[in-house]
Amino acid sequence: MNVSRRISRYGAMASSALGMGFVSTPAWCAPAAPTFSGADTAWMLISTVLVMLMTMPGIILFYGGMLRTKNALSIVAHTIAAAAVVTLIWTALGYSLAFSSGTPWLGDLSRAFADGLLGSHVGAHPAASTIPESVFFMFQLSFAIITFALILGATAERMRLVVTMIFAGAWMLLVYAPVAHWIWHPNGWLAKMGHMDFAGGTVVHIASGASGLAAAWVLGPRKGFGKEPMVPHNLMLTVLGGGLLWAGWFGFNAGSAFEAGSRAAGALLATQVAACAGAMLWGMCEYIRRGQWSVLGSVTGAIAGLVAVTPASGFVGMTGALVIGSLAGVICFISVVYFKSLTGIDDSLDVFALHGVGGLLGTLLTPLFAMPEIAPVTATLWTNAMGAMAVMAYALVVTWAILRALSFIMPLRVDAEAEAVGLDIAQHGEMLAPDA
Repeated sequence: MNVSRRISRYGAMASSALGMGFVSTPAWCAPAAPTFSGADTAWMLISTVLVMLMTMPGIILFYGGMLRTKNALSIVAHTIAAAAVVTLIWTALGYSLAFSSGTPWLGDLSRAFADGLLGSHVGAHPAASTIPESVFFMFQLSFAIITFALILGATAERMRLVVTMIFAGAWMLLVYAPVAHWIWHPNGWLAKMGHMDFAGGTVVHIASGASGLAAAWVLGPRKGFGKEPMVPHNLMLTVLGGGLLWAGWFGFNAGSAFEAGSRAAGALLATQVAACAGAMLWGMCEYIRRGQWSVLGSVTGAIAGLVAVTPASGFVGMTGALVIGSLAGVICFISVVYFKSLTGIDDSLDVFALHGVGGLLGTLLTPLFAMPEIAPVTATLWTNAMGAMAVMAYALVVTWAILRALSFIMPLRVDAEAEAVGLDIAQHGEMLAPDA
C-alpha cells in the first residue's frame, strides 16, 4: 500500500473574483468537493468485505480446525472479541493515530472518533484520492482486525479471554497504529525513505509474526508441549478457512491499489501465481522429506506464498511473483518444521514461522523484483531490510512489554485444570461433540 504512488486531488481555488473591491471570497469560489470515482468506490467496498471475510470466518475456520477439539470454540470467542475491541479502538483513536498527518512517528487526533468522515463535506485521504475517506477508513479497519487476529494463533489454547481483549486494545494503539503510520502515511518516516510495502508484508505480517513470537514467549508453552501429540481436530475446517483466506487475499492485495484499474488487476494476478507456487513447492518439500504430500501442507504452502507476495503484489510481474511464491514455499516450510524444536517457543499455530518469516522474505525481495513500468521503485534491498528490522524489533519489544506489564495485574493464561479440561468448557461453557 505504497502511499507515495497516489496524489490527492482536491478542487482548486478560484484564481480571482469577477470584480474589484471584494473583501471576502464568494461562496462559488470555495474549494470544490473531491471528485469520487463510482467504480473505485465500488471496488473498495467489495475489497473491504473480502478482507473482513478473511477474519470471520476465514481465520476462525483456518485456526479452529488446527486446534484440538477441546479448544476449537475458544479461538472463535477470542477472534470475535478481538474484532470488536479493535473496531472500537480504531474508531476512537487508532485510525487517527495511523492515518492523520501528525509527525513522522505518529498521527494526531484530528480524526479521533471518526471526525469528519461522514456527511456532505466528506473528503478523501491523500493515499486514496478517488474514494470517500469513510471507505478508506473501513478498508484499513479490516486490515487492523485481521492483523491482530493472526497473533491469536500464537497464543491459542492457553490465553484468557479477558487478557486477549485488553491486549488487543493496547496493541492496536501502541504497535499497529504507529507502524501503519510509519509506512502507509506519506508523512511517515519509513514512507519518506521509500520503504515499499504495497499491501502489508511489513505492517501486517512482520508485525503480527514478531508480536506472536513475543506473546508465545511471555505466555510459556502449553502443557504437554513437545511431549504429547497436539494434532488438528478437523482439517476440512482448516481447508475451508484457507480457501476463504485465499479468496479474500484478492481484496487484500488488489484492493490496496485503491482503484479499479490495471494495477489492481496485476496485483490480483501476482497474488494467484505466488499462492500456487507456494503450494507446489511446499508439497514438494514435504514429499522429499517424508514421502507424502499432505492436504495441510498444500494449504499452508499457499498461505506462505500469499504472505510473501503481499508487499510485492503491486510492484512485480509474473516472474517476480513466481520466484517469491516458490521461495516462500521452501523457506517457510523449513521454518515451520524446525523453529519450535530449535527455540522451544510454543508458537501454537506457527504465526512467526509463517507470517513473520514469509513477510520478511517478501519485503526483502520486493525491491529486487519491482518493475518501474508498473510503479516507481523507491527502495533498495537495504531500505526495505532496515524498515523490516525496525518494525520487527519494535513489535517484539512493545508486545513483550505490554504482556509483561499486564501479568503484574492479572494471570495471562488459564490455570492448569482449565487447560487440561479445555478452554471451550472452562472459559465458555460450551463444547463441540467429542467425535467432532
